[in-house]
Amino acid sequence: MLKQDLYTITENRRIANGIFGMTLLGAHGFTKPGQFANIKLDGLYLRRPISVCDFDENGFSLIYKTVGRGTELMSELREGTSLDILTGLGNGYAIENSGKKPLLIAGGSGVPPMYKLAESLINEGREVTAILGFNSKEDVYLEDELKALGVRVRITTVDGSYADKGFVTDAMTDELDYSFFYTCGPLPMYKAIRKVVKTEGQYSFEERMGCGFGACMGCSMKTRSGGKRICKDGPVFDSTEIIWGEEL
Repeated sequence: MLKQDLYTITENRRIANGIFGMTLLGAHGFTKPGQFANIKLDGLYLRRPISVCDFDENGFSLIYKTVGRGTELMSELREGTSLDILTGLGNGYAIENSGKKPLLIAGGSGVPPMYKLAESLINEGREVTAILGFNSKEDVYLEDELKALGVRVRITTVDGSYADKGFVTDAMTDELDYSFFYTCGPLPMYKAIRKVVKTEGQYSFEERMGCGFGACMGCSMKTRSGGKRICKDGPVFDSTEIIWGEEL
């Protein structure tokens, strides 16, 4: 449910290399894991879309990477600051599709929505495994928090400085018994994942957005069921819907 309001920052701190966690207080529109917020920042024309990590009846939390002027400004905001935010955006993940043993796959800045997704699945009695990919040890985050939920967590690092050396797809070759997959991360990771997955699943797509709620058509993509807007019809899409680049 789309909702616009002012939300108060209760915490904003660095949790990994270039990664910050922000918690905000206030009633919101989030109902499903995988939805996102769109944040208005002073001096910038377009809002910044950020995936939601967790939410409850009191507020919600975001985890973001500082990659440009907008996220750099966010990292400088202090406790007590109020932000104009659109909440409840996007369609989120469908946990009813998961089966008994879902596999969560995420890379880098795609990791945050896996927390609420994992919590929701575990609350439904699912046996959850998560494979999280990072560049190096100093980039790793949310490992302990996911383990605390009861998730079986596997970490890969490109440089081998922590856990398994390689990419998420390297770890996936050992995962033979899963019922459905959910993923969030960069497009090159998706193109590699789709070559090794053994079930159907859902992908969450990232795209530059204008409005964030489907009015401007700036984030449209082709699917097997016609044109879709990533912000409104997505960002989560079933694997059976997606037309990959080589098919266009």
